[in-house]
Amino acid sequence: MARTELVALILAGGQGSRLGVLTKYLAKPAVPFGSRYRIIDFPLSNCSNSGIETVGVLTQYRPLALNTYVGNGSPWDLDRNKGGTYILPPYQKTGHSDWYKGTANAIFQNIEFVDDWDPRYVLILSGDHVYKMDYARMLDTHIQKEADATLAVLEVPWHETSRFGIMTTDKQGRITAFEEKPEQATSNLASMGVYIFDWAVLRQALIDDEQDAASDHDFGKNVIPKMLRAGRRLQAHRFRGYWKEVGTIGSLWEANMDLLDRPQDINLRDRDWRIYSRNPVKPAHFVAASARVSNSAMTDGCRIYGTVEHSVLFNSVTVEAGAVVRDCILMPGVTVASGAVLNKCIVSFSTVIGSDVRAGADVPGHNRYTDHHYLSDGITVFERGLKIRDGAVIPGNCMVTYTEADDIIETRFRV
Repeated sequence: MARTELVALILAGGQGSRLGVLTKYLAKPAVPFGSRYRIIDFPLSNCSNSGIETVGVLTQYRPLALNTYVGNGSPWDLDRNKGGTYILPPYQKTGHSDWYKGTANAIFQNIEFVDDWDPRYVLILSGDHVYKMDYARMLDTHIQKEADATLAVLEVPWHETSRFGIMTTDKQGRITAFEEKPEQATSNLASMGVYIFDWAVLRQALIDDEQDAASDHDFGKNVIPKMLRAGRRLQAHRFRGYWKEVGTIGSLWEANMDLLDRPQDINLRDRDWRIYSRNPVKPAHFVAASARVSNSAMTDGCRIYGTVEHSVLFNSVTVEAGAVVRDCILMPGVTVASGAVLNKCIVSFSTVIGSDVRAGADVPGHNRYTDHHYLSDGITVFERGLKIRDGAVIPGNCMVTYTEADDIIETRFRV
């Protein structure tokens, strides 16, 4: 297949409000994942590995960190003379400016960009999913079935169907019904948020949707159901690999732990399908004689003097002697001081956990912070750039954020 026939567009402008303080200063696709990656590395790497040469990244909320990270696309071999990677914020267009109002509206606002490439097909992707997928195979399905639109689908547990767009198919895989987040589903085939459209068909559908004042301008709620009602040929492409939507605290923690517990499910050491990233240049990680490390992932710049068990550490993390880190995610630049014990915590960039702090799932006590419905399973989350006072006690299901009156937070750094 000639890849110039297809343009990929990654929807990467989401705020990710369910991730709480983790997305207070950056967009959800820029959230660190798996010791050395960002979430957006997965769709970008999938595009590169699938032979796709032209990729637009649609940004909106807190775009600076994400724009800087993606850059010209060189870590993913997407810095091409023919094609390339393009950052597409909502203000890059002629005429009046407006924020993206939904997934479909985001693509609508970039019709001119797509038209410049004159593709036959357009691939629409979400920037907040962890998975490895060959989009070329999906395009083969789309072409062979002579579809107007092809949706990547996977089977999900029945009790989770209310979280997804659910569809019913016939024996040939043609979609016969589609319902967004049904309360009582009749199928467990869920949309992955990965779509291939004939561009001419999608272009007109977007124009029609934009003129509908009652529309939410969303693919799942509006565009796809309208296409189905209009008799368009919608095809399902089944995916049977690992896939995780990491839009909640719990799912982000689970996906990171899956790398330790189920590494065969999403093999990041696969030489035939690498996941690429943009990483800072740091010295090699150091594990001291006093350290005890088991079943954990860490990367460059880490210095480990204490105990690390079943945890994911990003670059430049320091765990001092006598500290214990268990079932945790420590983002770049975090320091855990001597005597501190963390259990099932997610600690954001550059936060310093003071000496003898106790925090996490096994710590009894009342949640002194505002109730966060984003939290469950005892996970405690720390905002970036905090200095937690020595000896502080913080129970599970807390989201620790800066307030001047809080006696457990010594200060807040500029990060």
